[in-house]
Amino acid sequence: MSVGADNLKHIVVLMMENRSFDHMLGGLSLIIANGAKKYPGINGLTGNESNPDTAGSDVKVAPGAKFQSQLDPDPDHHFPGVDLQIFGGAPPGPGRVANMKGFVKDYFTQTNNVNGSHNIMNYFTPDKLPVLTTLATEFALFNGWFSSIPGPTICNRAFAHYGTSFGQVGMDVFYTLDPILSVYERMVAGGHTAKIYYYDQQSSTMEIVNILKNQPQIFGSYSQFVSDCQTGSLPEYSFIEPCYNDHPGPDGGEVLASDQHPDHNVQEGERFIAGVYNAIRTSPSLWGTTALLVVYDEHGGIFDHVPPPACTPDGYQAKPADTGTSETFLFDRLGVRVPAILVSPYVPKGIVVPGPEDPANARIFEHASIPATVTNFFLNGDAKRTIREEKASTFLDLLSGPMRADSDIPYFNL
Repeated sequence: MSVGADNLKHIVVLMMENRSFDHMLGGLSLIIANGAKKYPGINGLTGNESNPDTAGSDVKVAPGAKFQSQLDPDPDHHFPGVDLQIFGGAPPGPGRVANMKGFVKDYFTQTNNVNGSHNIMNYFTPDKLPVLTTLATEFALFNGWFSSIPGPTICNRAFAHYGTSFGQVGMDVFYTLDPILSVYERMVAGGHTAKIYYYDQQSSTMEIVNILKNQPQIFGSYSQFVSDCQTGSLPEYSFIEPCYNDHPGPDGGEVLASDQHPDHNVQEGERFIAGVYNAIRTSPSLWGTTALLVVYDEHGGIFDHVPPPACTPDGYQAKPADTGTSETFLFDRLGVRVPAILVSPYVPKGIVVPGPEDPANARIFEHASIPATVTNFFLNGDAKRTIREEKASTFLDLLSGPMRADSDIPYFNL
């Protein structure tokens, strides 16, 4: 057990939507200070990464990402489209190699515009994302956190709750009678506390039907989360959802989507991330006893240069009719890389957790790492799980302490 884990009482996960690592944080690798890379350990962009377009031109990554109105229509992130993005159009079958060369071609299928398809290669410069950049450079950034499958939101979020999607690779809301329990059900059955905080009634929740049967015991609103932080009554495990849609607020104003799903405003998402962080940071009882993981459910069809690695199958399979390809998917490889940051005063400043770029020291994480970590910590691993979750990496060893001084910890002025 690490120093920080000895003092840990709460794990909080904030899962945002549909942005890739390179799109949000890849620009950190391009910052030069005193003639050298300021963050040499981060596996971001060199500036030379490229994809061919449908007209035969090579399109390089560019620092032109905008907060809104650039990725409309929504980039493709369903299984067939992600397959094209990863393998560049090579047909399914043995021997093909992931080259991450199909992003522009796939976005053309959405835009039907050659120049518009180039937008998928844009990334944010770090100054545009001060909240995410600060957390990534002040705490622990994962070079190798991947979405759990090369597909969309619902099935990837299922891995965060169950360690599996029960053979699902699409966006259908599904119910399962499988004996694998959600991490929330495991916690309650083990005498512990857990809760999903959805933003509000209008935004609703993205979680699969199984979890809803326990409502209201394991559900609460975001305003309740803030209150629970202030009163020190936060559950041992909390999963936070952002606002998924623009809608009227209770005071007559407009509530903006904060999930960062294209084409929602990325700055609103920055404010939401900062709000979650501040709620924990300013709580008298939580800051020294809580680990916060900020992560994204999947890449949303946006370029990343790191090929997803193989993984332990979870015991399920998706047939060609489900994948939309000629391939049966065995859940034996991960989806595209996403931003993931672990925050705690026990995380030494500026840790970069190596990924595939450092084979000798690589640590590969995915969304099954979330229930694996929670179950291992609070329940000593005593729960029925898939082999995939049992093999998933956990992350509390990064709370290696000692506790950092308050003056060394950022605070965001909202």
